[in-house]
Amino acid sequence: MVAEAAGVSPSTVSRILNGTAVVADEKRQAVDAAIARLGFVPNPVARGLAGGRTLSIGVVTQAIDSPFYGVALRGIEDELDKAGYSPLFVSGHWNAVEEARCIEMLRARRVDGIVVLGGRLSDAALRACAKALPTVVTGRMMKAPNLFALNFDNFSGARLATEHLLALGHRRIAFIAGDPGHPDAMERERGYREALESAGIAYSSALVAPGLFHEDGGLAAAEQLLEARQRFTALFAANDQMAVGACLALHRRALRVPDDVSVVGFDDLLVSRHALPPLTTVHQPAYELGQIASQAILQMLRGEKPTSTMPAPRLVVRESTQRPSPRP
Repeated sequence: MVAEAAGVSPSTVSRILNGTAVVADEKRQAVDAAIARLGFVPNPVARGLAGGRTLSIGVVTQAIDSPFYGVALRGIEDELDKAGYSPLFVSGHWNAVEEARCIEMLRARRVDGIVVLGGRLSDAALRACAKALPTVVTGRMMKAPNLFALNFDNFSGARLATEHLLALGHRRIAFIAGDPGHPDAMERERGYREALESAGIAYSSALVAPGLFHEDGGLAAAEQLLEARQRFTALFAANDQMAVGACLALHRRALRVPDDVSVVGFDDLLVSRHALPPLTTVHQPAYELGQIASQAILQMLRGEKPTSTMPAPRLVVRESTQRPSPRP
């Protein structure tokens, strides 16, 4: 109907819709006018099946409501939309069995590729997934056919955060660790320890408490450190959510940030810019992570080899850190 109304062949309409036609402007305008007049809406499922694809990408995140992963999902959605693909989002909840179930569900829906954001699936399980579909995984370093891995330099980011506090003159620096089951949590703790060692400061396990990457965990960890009467003038939390929780614990003890305790986070979430005081943190580009993961899966679907890498971590200094106050 569109071809008849525009006075062109159906194949010309198809090529214009696919963006592969080289036609005169008047023909393109005629097709656009016919589409508008007839209210024609291309069927992406039919178009995809005609080309052997569904034009959909499965995305296994860990928590759709996460402040970090939510931003990454937006980056994925925006990048895929530009290429005419749609994402299917599912949550694995940091559970390997649940993540495996998510992947099987996505395969049953005939997605063209899979992006796995973090998670606890084994490398072997991810390699098996890649045998069936192009796979992009974030948060780890691995190689396999039909698989591309993206990893952020958590170790260097944690060193930057700790070295910032050391440069200000802090020597008693507490650390709130993330979930030990996460590779990024282990790398951030390693960066903290390496920075202390390089400065000639002995690592003290008494100044470290687990926070499990959420606000309540940061609150509980800071309370644990304060209850143990461990003296510290600065605190580095392995993500911003835990840093926010830690700040609440300090506030409840009438300790001021940064006058009494300097605080540094990790991720540079939106909330960090609007916290009171605004939080010094390590910037991890969540939106760009989503974009790069999407670009990589699209490159793989075109038969290309992805070469993208994550930007290096950088410290964003705000008002939650300062030199330690002199003690009487």
